[in-house]
Amino acid sequence: MLARDDKSPLKRTVLHALHVGRGGKMVAFAGYDMPVQYAAGVLREHLHTRKAAGLFDVSHMGQIALRAKSGKVEDAALALERLVPQDILAIAPGRQRYAQFTNEEGGILDDLMVANFGDHLFLVVNAACKAEDEAHLRAHLSDVCVIEPLADRALIALQGPKAESALARL
Repeated sequence: MLARDDKSPLKRTVLHALHVGRGGKMVAFAGYDMPVQYAAGVLREHLHTRKAAGLFDVSHMGQIALRAKSGKVEDAALALERLVPQDILAIAPGRQRYAQFTNEEGGILDDLMVANFGDHLFLVVNAACKAEDEAHLRAHLSDVCVIEPLADRALIALQGPKAESALARL
């Protein structure tokens, strides 16, 4: 399948075959062939997610492991704090925080999620900016951190008021 805007081939997430097999209506999104809806329709899917929980493939987003060369997650957190205005050091293991990459003037370059995996930080960056975000990390943190893009991995988001209870059953 080709993207309509630039005629380059669309990328596929590792869950692409599952979406097609389940009858997902596939469209171009951020350079990927992504499902926009299933047989139930967008309105029913939206209402179900608002009432209960919905599962979304966000594998097109960038996933990056950030590891301090010292081996201490605290050092990776302090390094990342040079690029974002959030308190990354305060993120407890198993928790995450919304953050923004800023430029030298304090303007926002992009937003991201930062999770503390105990021995490293896990970053989720926007699909359209993942190459630029990785380059930004490398330009500013390569002296103290190993920046490892995690390509070809699935990433799903469970959203809605009953998401926690749905996950607890597993």
